[in-house]
Amino acid sequence: MTTPPPPITEPDPSARVCSSDKAGPCTGCRRTTHRYANGGSPLCQWCMEPVQARWGSSVRFVNTRP
Repeated sequence: MTTPPPPITEPDPSARVCSSDKAGPCTGCRRTTHRYANGGSPLCQWCMEPVQARWGSSVRFVNTRP
């Protein structure tokens, strides 16, 4: 059993190691996370966990812009 996520007011650990201009809201829960530039993800680690459980650890986000 995994530990429950901290309150939404607490940022994702990835947001603590990136500059503030690369941080943004998680698309799932709106928690601050490392969202932009290299190493960024639109989901925080707690929202990414069930996605990886369903699709595997190699799941990645692809730019769908034309």
